[in-house]
Amino acid sequence: MTAALVAGLLAGYGIAMPVGAVGTYLVSLTARTSLRIGTCAALGVATADGLYALGATVGGSALAAVLRPFLAPLRWTSAVVLLALAVLGAVTALRRYHDHRLATRTDPPPPSPARAYGALLGVTLLNPTTVIYFAALVLGTRAEEAVRPLEQGVFVLAAFTASASWQVSLAGGGALLGRVLTGRRGRLVTALVSSGVIAALAVRMVVAPSS
Repeated sequence: MTAALVAGLLAGYGIAMPVGAVGTYLVSLTARTSLRIGTCAALGVATADGLYALGATVGGSALAAVLRPFLAPLRWTSAVVLLALAVLGAVTALRRYHDHRLATRTDPPPPSPARAYGALLGVTLLNPTTVIYFAALVLGTRAEEAVRPLEQGVFVLAAFTASASWQVSLAGGGALLGRVLTGRRGRLVTALVSSGVIAALAVRMVVAPSS
């Protein structure tokens, strides 16, 4: 049981800690809105990691084999969604910067916590790397011994908890960033930098899918 717990925690942190396009967007979203919305979005990312951990644990190699023909379409779809988010963020930031009404801080209403959760859940589910990652870990475990259902549940719960704790910490960083960079120019610069990083990572996802 302890081994399954440790393995799940390591697996969750292993897939969550590399900050890619989704993590960058999460920080940017929290900086522009609130910690509550960012936390809900973070839990959306962690839920996707937990679902993929569950799928890999239950399905193992069969799930990976079924998904393999769809890797390219999923990768392209994910890249398009992330590019759309990057463009939308940049256009919105430029529009706000050039709008003289910015002095009154009449920002459009932020997304609801439920909408933020659903959006990040959907974007993260489009990434096939996560299920391949968990499938490889589970297959390595099953090569040594059979895994009992209780141990599978502990593994999945630990993976979700690890991912959630890391994503929420990213959201917390975004909240602190939002409190510091509240000026008109600071908001523009951070939004454009965030959009540029998200776009670059989305392009890299397609150009170098094996990395």
